[in-house]
Formats: sequence, C-alpha cells, structure tokens
Amino acid sequence: MLSEERQSLILERLRTKRAVTVQELVQDLDSSAATIRRDLTELHQKGLLQKVHGGAVSCDVDYFTTEPDMSTKANLFTDKKTAIAQAAAALIEEYDFVFIDAGTTTEMMLPFVNAKNVTFVTNGTSHAAALAARYRRVILLGGQVKAVTGAIIGDTALQQLDVFNFTKGFFGTNGVSIKGGFSTPDPAEAAIKTKAIHKCHRAYVLCDSSKFDKISSVTFAPLESATIITTKVKGAYHNYTEIKEVEP
Repeated sequence: MLSEERQSLILERLRTKRAVTVQELVQDLDSSAATIRRDLTELHQKGLLQKVHGGAVSCDVDYFTTEPDMSTKANLFTDKKTAIAQAAAALIEEYDFVFIDAGTTTEMMLPFVNAKNVTFVTNGTSHAAALAARYRRVILLGGQVKAVTGAIIGDTALQQLDVFNFTKGFFGTNGVSIKGGFSTPDPAEAAIKTKAIHKCHRAYVLCDSSKFDKISSVTFAPLESATIITTKVKGAYHNYTEIKEVEP
C-alpha cells in the first residue's frame, strides 16, 4: 500500500472515531508499527492530526459529538493518565464513601488505592469487578449497560443515586472548556455524572491536557463544581476552579 493511500485511510478513521492507536492501525492497514508511526509523524507535521503517546487524535479543537471506544481510549496518553490516576487515588482516605465514574482514567486509579476501609459506588462495570477482586466494598449501580464505555445508565441508576451522600467523587470527562464546562457526548451518561457530582462533598474531574478547550454534546457540570486533576493546564482555567497539576 502506498503511503498516500495509507495516510488517507488513517485520516478517514480519525474522522469517524476521533482517536486511533498505533496497534489498531497496524492491524487494520497490515503495516509495521514503524511505518504507522512514520505516517503519523508526517500527518502531524502537516497539521492534519495530533500525534500522541500510543497513537493519534483528531485536530478538532471545539465541538464534537462522538467518542472513541474504551479499548482505543485506554491506549492513549497512558503516561499522563497514570500520573493523574495515582494523584487521585492518594486522595482517598480511610472510611471515605466514594463515587467512581465509569471511564479509563478513573479505572486506572483503582490499583493505587491504599485505604482499606472505603466503600465505593460506581456505574462502571469493569470498575466494580476490579474493586471486588481486591476485596473492596463496592456497590454497582443497576440499569442499562452502555456498550462503548461499559457505563451503567438510565432511570434505575439515577434513582439509586438519590439516597447516597459521597465524601468524594472521581469523574471522567470528554471535554473541558470555560464556555461549556465539563461535557460528554451521551445525554444518558451525562445525567448520571450530573446527579453523582451533586451528591459529592468533594468532586474531582480527571483529565489529560488533550481534553481542554473541547466541548461535547452535553454539559454535565460547570467548572466550579469540581477540582481538576491534570498534567498541564493552558489558558485561564485557574480563574474558574481549583486545579491540581501532576507530573507524568
């Protein structure tokens, strides 16, 4: 396959998925990892995509309405996500009652949680399994399972959240902006985030730097409703909420 054809296919995948991994492109395009990385570098230099650790993301900087699947997201920005996850996990203390939102970065927190006497409530199916495997007390919300993210959504989960009062909550987001607050593509998933974040004494949003200046379909909370844990902040976000920056 010629490089022009290969690069055209890479851009086409980004138009539909917004994010791709090197391994995914190796399999789909039957090319070596070195070749794919070289293509991504060339496209990055042309300003046609943003090359990141493990793959590439779209250059769209404002509005978007879709999201990559969990396997794709899990392989992007892994070094940054690990640093963010470690910092977030260190905030969990003995006897906390914690909400853990579905998502790849929040799931990465779980192996780093050292406190033992903690009760977790989550709408992430894989999160609940990981916590139970570590013999942690965990409550999994009931309802419909969203296939793309493994998140529990729907009226049953929303009704369950009514009775809880969390000491801390940790949330993922697809977009962060001064104009749009914290946002995500799916209204049903946004509803869970909105209800849960209002039930938290302290709320934290975990996001890498690629999420800033992005607006997705549904705002689930304003910036001032949560502390942001991230690796690097651009712009005036410090004027709108508390930000905890960590080193990858």
